[in-house]
Amino acid sequence: MRFRPTTLTASEQRLRDEVRTFLTAEFGDGVERPVGGAFDQDFSRRLAARGWVGMTIPTEYGGPGGTAVQRFVVAAELLASGAPITAHWVADRQSAPSILTHGTEEQKRRFLPAIARGECTFSIGMSEPDSGSDLASIRTSAVRAPGGWRVTGTKVWTSVAHRTDYALTLLRTSPPGQDRHDGMSQFIIDLRGPGVTVNPILQLDGAHDFNEVVFDDAFVPDDMVLGKIGGGWHQVTSELAYERSGPDRWLSTYRVFRSFLGRYGLVDSDAVRDTIGRIVARYRTLYNLSLSIARMIDDRGAPAAEAALVKDLGTVFEKEVVESVRDLAAIAPDPRAEDAFTRQLAAATLTSPILTIRGGTTEILRGVATRELIR
Repeated sequence: MRFRPTTLTASEQRLRDEVRTFLTAEFGDGVERPVGGAFDQDFSRRLAARGWVGMTIPTEYGGPGGTAVQRFVVAAELLASGAPITAHWVADRQSAPSILTHGTEEQKRRFLPAIARGECTFSIGMSEPDSGSDLASIRTSAVRAPGGWRVTGTKVWTSVAHRTDYALTLLRTSPPGQDRHDGMSQFIIDLRGPGVTVNPILQLDGAHDFNEVVFDDAFVPDDMVLGKIGGGWHQVTSELAYERSGPDRWLSTYRVFRSFLGRYGLVDSDAVRDTIGRIVARYRTLYNLSLSIARMIDDRGAPAAEAALVKDLGTVFEKEVVESVRDLAAIAPDPRAEDAFTRQLAAATLTSPILTIRGGTTEILRGVATRELIR
């Protein structure tokens, strides 16, 4: 497992600066934005008009034909600013690359231009009530029917499925063989279609981000099968490299840290300065690791193990940022009433337990990385 040292080229730095200028014009520096971003499809369309959604989609399919590193540069700036990116995020990050790699020509021409315009939104249908991160144990099934498939079962923790158009869904199409990963396939499912019910899973504060998606003999036509029947496991593991390696796996709680600095600055305390220094150093390290994976993807690599390692390091660190900032705020008390910082800290404290679960638990990720290291 190797992470090749790399830096941004001059053109990539210019892109970064252009994105920063755009975001300053959109939001200024003092606007409070939620940790994790919000769902704003109008904003996604404005990004798309600049070529910053679906950046790796080739021009022949309506995209700008950019690189994984260019997408990384834009994504990092959007996340650091707290921009409302949820509407296009999944489609941009992994649905579009999956369709580009495994989709039919008809699927590419149907979905990719719409994703690049910020008009087509996706969720991920993987987790199930009794499966968790063990995707080999999924039971939601797709059974052959005239002209397509009948789908029955339940997916859970399906983020923003109540607002998105489609779910790229992993289903069991035949019983597992000696290899538990056999017999799974991917489908593009219309979340507004007959037989599909989306039920909210509310968080403790009443926020509605997660959902339960129930398929009750829902019909999915043959032209919505993604890739090969039975090839779902290979396709999903390739897809997860896009999900696990990106800056969203170590920048989710960055806004809390930034708000702390905005409120307190460098407090006259060795303990505070030491903690801030260590956090900044780890952000830079994770940035470099994640950038290296983007270079691997551009070089047609398949850095699944490297991506798992970065997500493990990143999501554990994200939780530590919240805990450290909470401790720092106790060392450097401020008599001011509730403000952006305290609200963001409260929100991050509430949601931080999910950071080391979504996209693969810490235990699963360490297993993936370990298998590569002992080969």
